[in-house]
Amino acid sequence: MARSVTINPPKMCQPMGAILAYMGVHGCVPLVHGSQGCSTYPRYNIARHFRESAEVAVSSLAEDAAVYGGAKNLTEAIKNVKSRINPALIGICTTCMSETIGDDVKLISKKAVVPDDTVRIIPASTPSYVGTHVTGYDNAMRALVETLAVKGEPNNKINIITGVINPGDIREIKNMLRIMNVKNIFLSDISETLDTPIMPGGHKPLLPDGGTEPSDIIDSANSLGTIAVCRTAGSAATYLQNKFKVPAVLAETPVGIANTDKFVKNISKLSGATIPDEIKRDRGRLIDSMVDVHHYMYGRKVAIFGDPDLVSAIVRFCAEAGMNPTVAMTATKHKDFAPDIKAVNTEFKTDTQILEGTDLYEFHEIVKSQGTELILGNSKGKDIADDEGVPLVRFGFPVYDRVGVYRYSILGYNGSIYLLDQMTNAILGHKYDPDKLHQ
Repeated sequence: MARSVTINPPKMCQPMGAILAYMGVHGCVPLVHGSQGCSTYPRYNIARHFRESAEVAVSSLAEDAAVYGGAKNLTEAIKNVKSRINPALIGICTTCMSETIGDDVKLISKKAVVPDDTVRIIPASTPSYVGTHVTGYDNAMRALVETLAVKGEPNNKINIITGVINPGDIREIKNMLRIMNVKNIFLSDISETLDTPIMPGGHKPLLPDGGTEPSDIIDSANSLGTIAVCRTAGSAATYLQNKFKVPAVLAETPVGIANTDKFVKNISKLSGATIPDEIKRDRGRLIDSMVDVHHYMYGRKVAIFGDPDLVSAIVRFCAEAGMNPTVAMTATKHKDFAPDIKAVNTEFKTDTQILEGTDLYEFHEIVKSQGTELILGNSKGKDIADDEGVPLVRFGFPVYDRVGVYRYSILGYNGSIYLLDQMTNAILGHKYDPDKLHQ
């Protein structure tokens, strides 16, 4: 019987993702055009996951705005942010309420800027009643590029669109680009803004250092190409290709051997850089680590849920490691998700069930029926793991019942080694096989 209710959805609303995109831009303040709760919820989750405070403004819509519109609130909010923080950019994300009452956010924002203002306003449509945090990120990133990018002189750089990944993941991608000596522009970059060091003197600025400079977003129209490591966040890459002839590559997230190989080759193809021995040695260490633990992991039944790009990449990596992915689940529908999983099933002779646009209730039912030995997902999978007595390896967003997950990468060859170690140790720590001779 079909259900008419969603139970435990592992997703968040669009403004959550838009705020993360804006927070990866240096000097940018996210402004939520909605009720106070619409900014409190994202700030709460950012603080729980990244252990960092987040400057998020809100237009504080109330009952009167539902009748008279929210133009007055938004205009006042922009004025307050400019006077109190003086940011370079204000990234506006809409909510259910502001979209429903029909506020023309672009027009209101335009009227709120006076001729001598230096601040740029970036409005993005991110109502919570459609899409998820993944689409919210994509909408905000496209708005940033559409508003700022300008054609100029070639810069010999590669644009990287990260999507919703962790600071540690971004640092690992940067490390790979550094080894390959490839100049880059990250769209956007939370590696410093949401993992802020405390420098001598204990001083933390109101707006954190780091993040993509607005000038780099302007310059993104002049790059050699754009690689979106999360295809769900690739519309900005498509825009740059259509508008400025910057080649776009919407590729699989680089987890595991095959996906990371594709990433390295795409970088090499766009930039002309050769693949150095240091990258090849990292790849060799990943293969060696897979051989080292193969007898622990072979045939292990693993259930995976989360954002579509990460889930499909991890399903492939688990199959590469000899594991048996029993179910792949995402709450965000995307055209590439099911074909990705079916391709893994064909290539590795697995029988992974595909759940798309659904909830953890349905995921739990399959976990129970399949005898799952390991679950991979965010903190929302804890209750399922506890109920079924199996370990949960946490990845993605949000992870609020462990500290430090955001610091470490699961991307690239080195990140994949870390993920494989986490999975292996979870298996070994949970159940020591009766035959201990091989361990």
